[in-house]
Amino acid sequence: MAEHSGVWTIEDRCASAWHYLPFDVPPGAAALRVDLDYDASGAVLDLGCLGPAGFRGWSGGARRSFVITAWSATPGYLPGELEPGTWQVVIGLHQIPPAGAPYRVVTEVAGRAGRLEPGARDEPVPPAADRPAPRALPGADGMRWLAGDLHAHTVHSDGVMTVPELARFAAGRGLDFLAVTDHNTVSHHRELPGAAARHGIVLLPGQELTTDRGHANALGELPWVDFREPPDAWLEATRRGGGLLSVNHPYGGQVSWTAPMRQRPPLIEVWHWSWLDLRWTAPLSWWLAWHPGATAVGGSDWHRPGSDAPPGSPTTWVLSQAAEPAAVLGAIAAGRVAVSASRDGPVLLRVDGELVAVGAEGAILVGPDGPKARVRGQLARFPGDPGPHRLADPAGATLALAN
Repeated sequence: MAEHSGVWTIEDRCASAWHYLPFDVPPGAAALRVDLDYDASGAVLDLGCLGPAGFRGWSGGARRSFVITAWSATPGYLPGELEPGTWQVVIGLHQIPPAGAPYRVVTEVAGRAGRLEPGARDEPVPPAADRPAPRALPGADGMRWLAGDLHAHTVHSDGVMTVPELARFAAGRGLDFLAVTDHNTVSHHRELPGAAARHGIVLLPGQELTTDRGHANALGELPWVDFREPPDAWLEATRRGGGLLSVNHPYGGQVSWTAPMRQRPPLIEVWHWSWLDLRWTAPLSWWLAWHPGATAVGGSDWHRPGSDAPPGSPTTWVLSQAAEPAAVLGAIAAGRVAVSASRDGPVLLRVDGELVAVGAEGAILVGPDGPKARVRGQLARFPGDPGPHRLADPAGATLALAN
């Protein structure tokens, strides 16, 4: 057993957002446990772990302890062989009060898992019994529009649902795909194929790179992306791995995007629950000012009932050749994306060179230069002029976006 204790100060936070507490793992170890104790009344400390070979897990501020064994681990952490050598507890100094933050970290290593075995919720989750029928929307060239959400969390970071529970919940809301984007970890990725097959939904692997200068989703079957690096390194890592990077909720209160970037990512989460009043045009102006060439996407940022918009609020629509992860990501990369307030509300799509409004009787089609036409009927077609377009109600609230 090893212990580190002391007081983190604002000066420590100014020196670095992350600090490292070493401990040794001897040959033959089968399990380790780390416990963090601190006064949370004025401080917020994040928790993670690095082994000699690199990343072993992250739980941010969601947990005060974790266990890693050769065959299982606390959600957010990677099970596997415990390499002998020097390991490090990673402490993120997210918020430190003026008087400092006293802390104590205890690490324990065992030759057998025993009581260090992590707890788990692994009971079977039956598929949703009343899943809504797919929505019939005009497609093109054998492709169809899939309804989804590009931002959601599970118990692998600060959500309350397991991966199977989230898959069932999203499928029960009529979604065809969902990106699972837990904070700064990839421990959930190994669960996605099984849950997707059982619940009949495409689950896209993702990781939300989370810092106090902004959040971004790295989408795709990528290795862990080091969130401690500058955002341009995130973009390079996703490109190298064949994934996509999206700047998340760039105007979202205290988690707005403030990080400098030399390059621009392909996606921006223009529509997020933090768009509290859909009459506001701030999200649209940020998108068009920062990177008008980016594809606008949406994400609910689902964590738990009662505090977040549920999956599909907003809904991201993707014109895809198949309901499988590679096809969905390929369609997003090609820009075949639209966003609407909900799965069953008005949508604005680009199909065969036209703009098509569905379920939007009485709405106003707005282009880059302002209002263009009033929508008549449940399916209305308009010239597919370039640039972002949207459907608005007579009060100016956005109902749907087309890239």
